[in-house]
Amino acid sequence: MLNILKTVEDGTLCFALEGRLDTTTAPQLEETLKSELAGADKLVLDFAKLEYISSAGLRVLLSAQKVMAKKGGMKIRNVSDVIMEIFEVTGFADVLDIETA
Repeated sequence: MLNILKTVEDGTLCFALEGRLDTTTAPQLEETLKSELAGADKLVLDFAKLEYISSAGLRVLLSAQKVMAKKGGMKIRNVSDVIMEIFEVTGFADVLDIETA
């Protein structure tokens, strides 16, 4: 299960993710991002309550990163040690703008 809490502040679109971002929930985030990114200058993803991310979730992040690179950028905040390890092993730590918890 994945809960997505959206806020907008000064053109920055913020999504707080809670739960698991995996094969079953990645399409939910992908659809939400597709419908919301057009009007956003910047994107912030808050992972404070994200428990797990799978390769399907990583794919969604990469797609969002590509879209936002042409705009104001994308930042991921409050990344736990467990998820940071996944980012490091997959090489995503070198591609994404990440703030650890």
